[in-house]
Parts: sequence; C-alpha cells; structure tokens
Amino acid sequence: MIPEKLTYITVNFLSFIFPFLFSLTEKYDFKKHWKSFFIANLFTACIYIVWDSIYTRLGVWGFDPQYVLGIYFFNLPVEEILFFVCVPYASVFTYYCFQKYVFKKIHWDYNMLWIVFGLLFALLGVVYRSKYYTGFAFFSCAIIFLLAGYLKYVRFVEFLIFYVVILFPFFIVNGILTGSFLERVVVFYNDTENLGFRLGTIPFEDVFYGMGMLLLNILFFEYFRKYFSGDQSNH
Repeated sequence: MIPEKLTYITVNFLSFIFPFLFSLTEKYDFKKHWKSFFIANLFTACIYIVWDSIYTRLGVWGFDPQYVLGIYFFNLPVEEILFFVCVPYASVFTYYCFQKYVFKKIHWDYNMLWIVFGLLFALLGVVYRSKYYTGFAFFSCAIIFLLAGYLKYVRFVEFLIFYVVILFPFFIVNGILTGSFLERVVVFYNDTENLGFRLGTIPFEDVFYGMGMLLLNILFFEYFRKYFSGDQSNH
C-alpha cells in the first residue's frame, strides 16, 4: 500500500509513465512531437489551471489534504497542476497512435457536427448557467467545438472514436480521485453547483470537462505540429 499522501501523485505518475515510455520507442516515436505537445499543453493547462483555481476559491470543488503532498501553487495542490500535464500527455499520445494506425482507414467527414454540437452545448450552458460547474463545462465545450469546426484540424468522427476509447482510462482515474476505490475522496464537489447526477462517483459534468480539455490540447497540438513542419493547411 502506498502512503495516503502519495495517492494523487501516484495516479498522475501511472497515467503518464507508460505512454511516456512508449513515446520513446521507434514504433511510436512520439518524442519527435514533444515540442508541439508541450507548447500546446502549456496554453491549455494555463487556461484550465486558472479556471480550476477560481472554482476552488469559490468552493465548487476542493481537495482532501490527506491525499496530497501539501505543496500548493495558485491555491491548488501540485498534483492538480500535474494532472493537466500527465492526463493530456497520455491522451494526446493515444490520439496520435490512433491517427497513425486507425484513422487513416476512416474517410467519413461530418465536420459540420462540430457546429451543431457547439450550439447545443451553448444552449445547455445557458439553461444551466446558474450552476457554476455545469454551466461552464457546457460553455467551454461550446467554444472549443466551434473552434474545432472553424480550424478543421481534427475530424469529428475521429475525435468521437478517440474520446469513447479514452473514457475508459479517464473513468478509472477520475473514479479513484472521486472516491470509487478509497475510503474518502481526493477531489470533492459542491453538488449545489452541478446537476447532482453521478456516473458511479464521478460527476456527470466531468465527461464534458474532460472532453473540452482534451480536444483543446489536440487542437493546439495539431496547430503546432503543422506549424513546425511548415504545413499550415487544414487536416
């Protein structure tokens, strides 16, 4: 058993270490795209860390000191900040592998659905605007989906397939953090600021929070990958 103080940092480490090691292999060779990923992740992480810090101060969610090291930046435990690097790294690496070995066999193009779903998320954001987490989760997805539709760097069907697959490890990680396998929760939520509906122990809004965060990482990653390769054409 690991010490309780190392719980959150261990979740981050295990999320990151295996994709990182595979990145070094000749077969996957993701390391050649590290520059694109880390610049993309810097932009995305900064946005989500600001959001996270504000909502922590507002009491929308919080962190059990029993499960963190006790090192804080911007009102957040260091583990929470590392979450925005470790989980996106694993996810963007997975997306990259899907592109390399799966997506090239897919030729469907339904990119107008970015706009359709973006407008739907905007409407849901308006409906649930009184609940901080629910409203902002939907509004952020709306903005990012509309951006994806405009940029055309990512195909809707490809992202949908990727996200359905990545939900399985995402639910394991979030399940641990929200108390599925622990006596107490690492991250606790104020249910007056969300719908109060949970998938196991995971707030329903986490599905859209994660969707927006990962899609924004991928959009920036694709932009910088094209930029550094000298190819500024759309996907």
